[in-house]
Amino acid sequence: MHSRLARNITRTTALKPTMNALRLVSSRNLHIQTPAALYTGMDRLGKTNGVQYGALRQQFRTYADKVVKVPQMAESISEGTLKQWVKQVGDFVAQDEEVATIETDKVDVTVNSPASGTIIEVYAQEEDNVSVGGDFFKLELGDAPKEGSAPTPKKEEAPKQEEQEESKPKQEEQPKKVESKPQEQESKPKKEQPKQQPITEEEPVKVYGNRNETRVKMNRMRLRIAERLKQSQDTAASLTTFNEIDMSGLMQLRKEYKDAVVKKHGVKFGFMSAFVKASAIALQEIPAVNASIEGTDLVYHDYVDVSVAVSTPKGLVTPVLRNVEDMSFVDIEKNIAAMGNKARDGKITIEDMTGGTFTISNGGVFGSLMGTPILNPPQSGILGMHAIKERPVVVDGKIEIRPMMYVALTYDHRIIDGREAVTFLVRLKEMVEDPRRLLLDV
Repeated sequence: MHSRLARNITRTTALKPTMNALRLVSSRNLHIQTPAALYTGMDRLGKTNGVQYGALRQQFRTYADKVVKVPQMAESISEGTLKQWVKQVGDFVAQDEEVATIETDKVDVTVNSPASGTIIEVYAQEEDNVSVGGDFFKLELGDAPKEGSAPTPKKEEAPKQEEQEESKPKQEEQPKKVESKPQEQESKPKKEQPKQQPITEEEPVKVYGNRNETRVKMNRMRLRIAERLKQSQDTAASLTTFNEIDMSGLMQLRKEYKDAVVKKHGVKFGFMSAFVKASAIALQEIPAVNASIEGTDLVYHDYVDVSVAVSTPKGLVTPVLRNVEDMSFVDIEKNIAAMGNKARDGKITIEDMTGGTFTISNGGVFGSLMGTPILNPPQSGILGMHAIKERPVVVDGKIEIRPMMYVALTYDHRIIDGREAVTFLVRLKEMVEDPRRLLLDV
């Protein structure tokens, strides 16, 4: 009796420091790795000390697991398509490190890890649709494993050994198959197949060329572009007016100052800045072209936010240049270059494309001579630029060869009348043909 009591006192005394440490750690919400032997000791003493260490043990087991949710991508986006897992199950990820890429209707969103740890489970596969707020992956919190402490793939070796063992009986069965071949060969002469040779049939017509087809699933951005373009055609009363611009004056200005602009500002002096600036002035003079419809209201904007169409491998995107009425030529060129690089690198954000009161599309970079642009809803106007071609024109009663560009304005006839659309395009033509008007505001 006395010896049994002494043993119990010894066990309790030995585990008491550990139990006190567990109470302290649990109160501070820290994560520790508890040996299995300690769990056994706690279970033995749980009933004696009146503490439910079984529940505490379960807490320590699950405290390190964090389920990461699909993040909020934008106000108007509630789901996306998982395009790529950058990290896999078993990989360690640091805090704010990229884990996956989700494709949305507008841009690709990168999902970063909210904490450091090891990925132990994923809840979606590539090409699956994921909803905002849904379970995405499970993370075991912890620091990076030390070198040499990474677990060895022992579990993968066991199946390999089983496969080797299973392959041995197959090798033994191979002679049996060889033995059966003579029987088949002996049975072949019994069949009188050569008698069927006299039957003559017409030779099939030879088909030339390749007739294969490839079916590719449309990505979310392409689907969204198709939906918006069709919505634009179904909703707006679109009409297009054309004009032509003599580019001699702007080309001469660019020729004289393009090197100086690059040297001082580090940006190329192109034609887009002149068209954006001229459009901003014309939009302020004719506010209907800068307006939009919301329900039964007409919304007139006192500012000019120009959406510039940029072609990317996944589709057309329209980053927005805000308050261009206050920008200079150089400021516009810098912003266009920055937005274009972000769009082509796939780093453009939804905020970069939100808004816009007017759109400019330059199909001339691809050699388009003339085209009809489609409205970008809810905007009421879009300007289409085209290729510069030398053509004979009449100047002061004489025929001269001048670099000419066709321009097109597609507008929503529900807001803009023909007089306003034509006036806008003529005003734009005057300022681009004589860039000095942009400086003198005449």
